[in-house]
Amino acid sequence: MEILIKSAVVFALVLGGMIVIHEFGHFIVAKLFGIRVDVFSVGFGRRLFGLKRGDTDYRVSLIPLGGYVKMAGESLDEQRTGAEYEFMSKPKWQRFCVAIAGPVMNILTAFAIPAIISSIHYEIPVFKTQAAIVNAVQAGSPAEAAGIQRSDVILSVDNRETPTWRDVDDSIAINPDRDLPITVRRGHELKELTIHVGTMVVGPEKIGEAGLEAFYGPRSKIIVVQVASGSPAEQAGLKPRDQIVKVNGKPLVPGDNPSEPRADQAEVLHGQFDVTRVIQSSEGQPVTITVKRGDEELQIQATPRMEEGRPRIGFYPATTDADIVVTKLGPGAALKQSLSENARAIELTKNVLGQVFVGKRSFGDTFTGPVGIAQIVGQAAEEGAMPVFQLMGLLSLNLGIFNLLPIPVLDGGLIFMLALEAVLGLFGLPLSVRVRERMMQVGMVMLMLLMGFVIFNDISKRFVSRTAPPATTEQPRK
Repeated sequence: MEILIKSAVVFALVLGGMIVIHEFGHFIVAKLFGIRVDVFSVGFGRRLFGLKRGDTDYRVSLIPLGGYVKMAGESLDEQRTGAEYEFMSKPKWQRFCVAIAGPVMNILTAFAIPAIISSIHYEIPVFKTQAAIVNAVQAGSPAEAAGIQRSDVILSVDNRETPTWRDVDDSIAINPDRDLPITVRRGHELKELTIHVGTMVVGPEKIGEAGLEAFYGPRSKIIVVQVASGSPAEQAGLKPRDQIVKVNGKPLVPGDNPSEPRADQAEVLHGQFDVTRVIQSSEGQPVTITVKRGDEELQIQATPRMEEGRPRIGFYPATTDADIVVTKLGPGAALKQSLSENARAIELTKNVLGQVFVGKRSFGDTFTGPVGIAQIVGQAAEEGAMPVFQLMGLLSLNLGIFNLLPIPVLDGGLIFMLALEAVLGLFGLPLSVRVRERMMQVGMVMLMLLMGFVIFNDISKRFVSRTAPPATTEQPRK
């Protein structure tokens, strides 16, 4: 219960804060143009408390999910006097500036948050920014089926040239159950391959997975992070934090650079997927795992048992001590980093929405509503303040872009009506109040249907169709 309350409070603060920032953009530009603002409310519903300064009632309302700004002469059902302080009395360009100010504030906030975070603490694994050199391939994976091998350098994926590992991960993640063209360099030879991306269910979401493992750096190690209760691994004495150094006598050397092949390549293991491969090829025979536990080196023997058609011991390995850049960025570098992160988010969003419109991805698997956002915010809150602020930046960007959609009742709908009014004006035709009302009604219905669908979709994905979690096995974690 305490976790649920904390998640709800953080969700209200995060989403509410982003909406208040949005409304502040409308408010400040309206004030700048002399439009009377009757209400600036933090929250919706019944007024709880506040104060009145000039013409504006600054209030806190009952429902703490965002806020709103009420301007004089803005509502279609409001009696207009033609006074110069009314919204509709202002020139089109001023009304356009007021309409677009909210989304602009959200987008500026989305750029400001990563820049501020990077200027305080910037941290990124080095491998994510480097050329994508394959360290290991998972047995039976889409990558193995496509013919990808250790030491292959990925030169393009899904028509993205010279990708970093982050680019490769992004392309795979947003393309579950799809064929992706991939070009690799093997020695001096170029190979054009096609990888059919698999699907991995993480909570209620589906993301792509291919079975590719990156090179994490020369100091990287592979440790046990979790051991399944009652599993052969637990019975044999394997414990979390054990460092795996050998499997069936073969040394595990994750710090070997795959671009510098060894002479004894076949006798050495390099990654988490190699550990999995040895266990799954054991055919039920005992597997000997040599681990370092503190200053001790221990040999642990466990016999795999069949689960889901494969021999498994029952533990999760993970790579640690990857090379990580930790620093503080200067103002210019922080802004550049923020621009890069937001451009990446926009590119991913564009690609995913493109897949929805051409039928390659379902609407339900793509969109998340308030229930899903609350869950994501709650998970971020469990990890600390920094992930919450990063999520705030991403939500602010999406809120700004969403409000620019040309749907009446959204800011983009108002901008669309202003453009339509300007075009009709060229022919001496007015945009009547009746037409505006009809457009607003249609927009409201569209928005309510969309909200109803995403809320229903959230609930069905997270509660109605929930299945039992998979058993813990030696599936590698990243």
